[in-house]
Amino acid sequence: MNSNNLFLECKDHTVSNEIFQLHYQPETDMLITQPQPNDLNRYYQSENYISHTDSNRTILEKLYQAVKTINLKSKTNLIKRYSNHGKNLLDVGSGTGDFLIAAKNKGWNTIGVEPNEKARSKAREKGVEVLSDLDLITDKKFDTITLWHVLEHLPNLEEQIQTLTSLLRENGTLIIAVPNYKSYDANHYKKFWAAYDVPRHLWHFSRKSISVLFSKHHYKVIKTKPMFFDAFYVSLLSEKYKFKKQNFIKAIFIGMLSNINGWKTKEYSSHIYVLKKA
Repeated sequence: MNSNNLFLECKDHTVSNEIFQLHYQPETDMLITQPQPNDLNRYYQSENYISHTDSNRTILEKLYQAVKTINLKSKTNLIKRYSNHGKNLLDVGSGTGDFLIAAKNKGWNTIGVEPNEKARSKAREKGVEVLSDLDLITDKKFDTITLWHVLEHLPNLEEQIQTLTSLLRENGTLIIAVPNYKSYDANHYKKFWAAYDVPRHLWHFSRKSISVLFSKHHYKVIKTKPMFFDAFYVSLLSEKYKFKKQNFIKAIFIGMLSNINGWKTKEYSSHIYVLKKA
């Protein structure tokens, strides 16, 4: 990667305290984490990684779980609205399985993929089918595939998109949620922006990134939706990373400014993209 394309240097605040670089790729408008570790699994070995643990101890974790409950309803409404055919659903990066349960309760036939063994075990205890790898799915096609804050974690991005495409029916729906590095809160916190989350986040997207990246695979973005809660949660974490303490009032203020700015610029902290396979 050309050193002239260096965009930012960030620290891993969750596990290792190592420094990683973000390099700008002009043709896709993406940032790419460098170096990308060979053993990514060790960077997920932390009780602070909430999506793998169902933790509910601290105020921040309680807020995360409360918002997750609210989001589950909006997510199931979204897949119902934009999936016009069958009800076979694949959720990639399904964590501890709560979205799979919510979808299953709405009549969907669900399968999840979750590489983290601990999270996968928790999901199976809840009664949902979760596999360890996409490659284990060989004889199924899905009407809808979802990745809720997962695409940024996937190594070998182009290959992963090709695999997802092979698993999606013609005219199927692909729904992706990812952070947006062009948001107000990203610009405000810079290297302390929690949604950079290096090296677990290997790729960092803008609205343009998603359109360019997926158009090469014959997808069209038919809807983009803001994730309003993300601005507040990410700002809370970013305050902690920057000042070594949680400043709820400041984080709420920055989150509010980010959403107001997003209303004007259409660059929110995170977006959901609904894509149709041509």
